[in-house]
Amino acid sequence: MPFVDFIDEPSLAPYNLINSLDILRFTNIMNEKAAAALKNWYSPEKRVLFITGAGLSVDSGLPTYRGVAGLYDNADTEDGVPIEVALSGNMYRRNPELTWKYLMQIADACKGKSFNRGHQLIAESEKYFGEVWVLTQNIDGFHKKAESSNVIEIHGTMQRMVCESCTEVIETPDLNSTITIPECPECQTSMRPAVVLFGEMLPDAAIADYQRELDKGFDGIFIVGTSAVFPYISGPIQMAAGTDCLTVEINPTSTDLSDIVDIKLDCGATEGLELILKMVGKDG
Repeated sequence: MPFVDFIDEPSLAPYNLINSLDILRFTNIMNEKAAAALKNWYSPEKRVLFITGAGLSVDSGLPTYRGVAGLYDNADTEDGVPIEVALSGNMYRRNPELTWKYLMQIADACKGKSFNRGHQLIAESEKYFGEVWVLTQNIDGFHKKAESSNVIEIHGTMQRMVCESCTEVIETPDLNSTITIPECPECQTSMRPAVVLFGEMLPDAAIADYQRELDKGFDGIFIVGTSAVFPYISGPIQMAAGTDCLTVEINPTSTDLSDIVDIKLDCGATEGLELILKMVGKDG
């Protein structure tokens, strides 16, 4: 389904529940009422979704593309084009070597990095909830390395290469800028990382998995370290507003969803996740 039509999708009916929460909004991360609201909401059979973005992997030492500590800050690449153009599907089709160059720069930035405490906390939350799903925009593969059971990599992963001709897939845990565009071992066509480039469609399998889980309904949605500009993030949050589905945003800055969610924690990803588990009576 096209996520641009997300908000009007009738199959999201499980979100249309009678609200039993006294909906409150908090910007103070130590607010006692926020803690009380989470404690009152919590029960071990709850089914929850974590939506994660670059702000979570920043705690692993990974730069974002733009902004504070960004890999390219607010400047164009050394080839004179914005990074969003260099990493676009159109550029890959016209000049695959240029796109590969910047993909490998990102791979270099990931070299020697690993999942952080925030990824671990999300994985550990499976002990405390009935079912936990993770939808991540990140392509670093850290959620799976941290042993989260149910991960939807909506933008793909740098941990695999795919052949667009014969669909051959190979694992590539050690990509770096010394590696040139590889040939498919089956058909000798060029391979590419299994990531969604700018302007490309989201992968059908990931969309299907996400929609299936949304159709089942969630009791809580936690948005961690993402500006939430995409409909596949904002749609479920807007649908959850005024229902039993608790929505929590963890982000040190404000986003378009900050005034919609039930609880807003103005802090970094790992700090916010630790607070969440403490608020529901766990050690974090």
